[in-house]
Amino acid sequence: MRQDLKGRVALVTGGSGGIGKALVAALAAAGSDVAVGYSSNEQAALESAEQARRPGVRAVAVQADLSEPTEAVGMVEDVEQLLGGVDLFVSNAGLGVQAGIEEIDAALWRATQAVNLESPILLTRRLTGPMAGRGFGRVLYVSSTAAFTGGIVGPHYASSKAGLQGLVAWFSSHLAERGVTVNAIAPALVERTAMLPASESDTAPTPVGRYGTPEEVAELALAMLANGYLTGKVVPLDGGLYPR
Repeated sequence: MRQDLKGRVALVTGGSGGIGKALVAALAAAGSDVAVGYSSNEQAALESAEQARRPGVRAVAVQADLSEPTEAVGMVEDVEQLLGGVDLFVSNAGLGVQAGIEEIDAALWRATQAVNLESPILLTRRLTGPMAGRGFGRVLYVSSTAAFTGGIVGPHYASSKAGLQGLVAWFSSHLAERGVTVNAIAPALVERTAMLPASESDTAPTPVGRYGTPEEVAELALAMLANGYLTGKVVPLDGGLYPR
């Protein structure tokens, strides 16, 4: 059954970037109050929160360095104080520094795993207990088709995104009976993002003949968040590029 998201409290990490801003705007348009998580781009986060308030919902910007476990958990406490308990958690923050196998040192490996995989598991663990207690919760990870194909960023990035699929499988099976769904969306070739800043739709190497947009990612994400029967799934969004 489709759930009304009006009046729910959402936390979107990485809410200051291209996909993040679209996610925040979509949730606000659906009537959810939104916490815009960010690491360093305060101005973009404040703009994202300001845009979210236009439909009349509450929106705040909350800062945390997600490579630090204590800061990830501390961000939840900030959101709870400002907006109340979190009903919808969208784990969108990601670190994707392109590097070949010989260029990946321990620091880059650890930072990528910390932001892309460790912080989602810590935040999910912290958030889903209260969600289950209320009998309602939604967790949505923003993964990548690199989890299926290896991608072009590097093995540090691909493995971190693949790890999210393991979290989906584990958390969804343990939380489904308590009203909490856990899923992931796996985009590829989305324009107006850090990985693909420019729009080059006329030359996009996808079957649909163009790149995806942040708004299309947000549209699918919203449908997944509103669907109480969908859990344990990773849904690719790639213009038909990887049909399997």
